[in-house]
Amino acid sequence: MAATVSSRIAPLVLSLAVLVAVTKAHEHHDDKIPEGEGISPDPIDTTLWIHIAIQILSFGLIFPTGMVLGISKSRFHVPLQTTGALLSLLGYILGHKHKGRQFAPNIHASLAFSVMSLLVLQVVLGIYLRLHLEKGIHARIRPVIRISHSIVGKVFPVVSWVQMLLGGIVAMGFCRGDHLGQCLAHFIMGSAFIGYGIVLTILLLVGQAWLKRTGRSQEFFDSLVIAAWGCVNTFTEHRWGGPWVANDLQHTSMGIVWWCAGLLGVWLSRGRDGRPRRNLIPGMVILMTGWAMSAHPQHLELSTHVHTIFGYTLMAAGAVRIIEISFVLKDKNTVGKEVGDMNSFQMLTPFLLYASGFLFMGATEEQLALLSEHNVTHVSYILLLYSIAFLLFLYVNVLLYVYAESAWPRGSVASSTLTAPTANGGIKLKDEGPGRSRLANGHAHTYPNGTVDGRVRDAEEFELEGLMSGDEGEDEDLEGVDGRERRRKEGEVMDV
Repeated sequence: MAATVSSRIAPLVLSLAVLVAVTKAHEHHDDKIPEGEGISPDPIDTTLWIHIAIQILSFGLIFPTGMVLGISKSRFHVPLQTTGALLSLLGYILGHKHKGRQFAPNIHASLAFSVMSLLVLQVVLGIYLRLHLEKGIHARIRPVIRISHSIVGKVFPVVSWVQMLLGGIVAMGFCRGDHLGQCLAHFIMGSAFIGYGIVLTILLLVGQAWLKRTGRSQEFFDSLVIAAWGCVNTFTEHRWGGPWVANDLQHTSMGIVWWCAGLLGVWLSRGRDGRPRRNLIPGMVILMTGWAMSAHPQHLELSTHVHTIFGYTLMAAGAVRIIEISFVLKDKNTVGKEVGDMNSFQMLTPFLLYASGFLFMGATEEQLALLSEHNVTHVSYILLLYSIAFLLFLYVNVLLYVYAESAWPRGSVASSTLTAPTANGGIKLKDEGPGRSRLANGHAHTYPNGTVDGRVRDAEEFELEGLMSGDEGEDEDLEGVDGRERRRKEGEVMDV
């Protein structure tokens, strides 16, 4: 059976690889591009628009959704990823067959072959795993293949994000020459804010059990990243040995604040007894960064308005984070003990980070100069960027909902108890050895795939009902007993 499937699929994979290589060899024309420009004045034709739409659908929607379904071991993982791979291949071909606007050599086109090669590799790894070859040498290499397939699958959404951003930049002819440095700062920093917001969303909705297992507070990891990022900014925002120009000093001083505050946050994230402890340092850093950005001097009025709102949004994210830890959670990790338990106020910080990221990525000199030429007001532009942030926040929440529904079905112990998932997607309240869990009444049971059998749960509910009915039958005997003594005896009955 495996040999038959392999013989059918191998030619298909080989054909895909050859098609990608042949398409890469296609020659691009750039004879209409003016000197010193990155694009020709021609409009984008229909073929290229279809290429953009298909690649956004496959790389932006299908592959991340398929990754989540793969993590949760859903049967829809393979069909969805196969569809995405075929669509992306079609989009890749169309990207080399368009007319209209021409492009100078660029990084988006250079990376396209590498991205498609990574996709072909992921398809090959997935096919191997689907063949279920587990005997002989396959018993040794299969675990390596599984880990490799998992890593590539989780890295692919990040690669897709970078490639889509580069595609949009190249399509407009931005970020060339003297504008490159500013573009790098805006798009890298903006993506970092969005990534931070996504991580906070994951930890808020499905990541508390993992965080509890690490024995660290969330601020430990936040502060560690802040310190590392501050070190990078300190030594990269200015060309050392050259003159200090424009906003070099402000950017460099911001990097210094980040690593100084980050080191303090790491130290404060653990108490004297070694237990994790919450602190406000990351929120303070975000607030201070927003204040600095809101006062950033700009050349265009539109740019000043956009940077101001970006700074205010970032300041709001930091302030909300401080309020959340101090007054909503009161230095605790969650507001309850159930998976996904949260206060609606906690959603504000991640969303404001999403919005901050899009505002910063949309605030480069070339973008704002183009908008000013077309008389686009800052109000319209900022509302549009906020709309994109809302859509991304919705999409991330949908993906996490899909994961939670697959990994922790409603009605199971996991859906009502904040505990860590096992390797195969199940949940254990207390460790009792492989495949065993200890329930609330102290009884240990063995469950297939780490889930609680419904009949066992029903039997235990019946047992608890019997205890409760026994309490009711003893009411007459306890009439003359003092109230505190009665409650003590009832507690002993419930502890049986």
